[in-house]
Amino acid sequence: MAGLPLAAAARAAEPPLVLVVGDSMSAEYGIPRGTGWVALLQQKLAADKVAATVVNASVSGDTTAGGRARLPALLRAHQPAVVVIELGGNDALRGLSLEMTAANLTAMAGAARQAGAKVLLAGMQVPPNYGADYGRRFEALFGTVARDENAALVPFLLKGVADVPDAAELFQTDRIHPTAAAQPIILDNVWPALRVLLP
Repeated sequence: MAGLPLAAAARAAEPPLVLVVGDSMSAEYGIPRGTGWVALLQQKLAADKVAATVVNASVSGDTTAGGRARLPALLRAHQPAVVVIELGGNDALRGLSLEMTAANLTAMAGAARQAGAKVLLAGMQVPPNYGADYGRRFEALFGTVARDENAALVPFLLKGVADVPDAAELFQTDRIHPTAAAQPIILDNVWPALRVLLP
């Protein structure tokens, strides 16, 4: 038992770790390695002399159910100070129930907090062809979960990318995944909310 306080002290002395659990929006889908917003985040931390490391545990195509299943092992392995949850877009693309998406995000935020991490939830929106009511409800669920779970919130991860007049130029040919040029904008959306969670 004597080793436990020493281990905890050693962990406390290490730079805080930011764990990003996301889908293709964070997994550098279709763009060169090292150009995604998560890689740019690590570069920004170094440039700003913020002592923190980043682990990108994002998987293209992942849903909130997949993230919920993967999270416990990730929390044990990395013991993060901050968990960024960037999931939900694929739930909408597959027409999964909004209640299930909200329940999964709630469970993930709760598990991360229970493990001693602060939580940042990245909100997403769906294209208008999904219907106005569905779109409103999907967008709103991120704010509701963040409020209920005392998590920080990025209201819309793709602000300045998907909602600008020349949006097509910032997306790959599939019109779903942002280009490398869009990644600094995404980081600019995440950074203000993330920075306040770091020591």
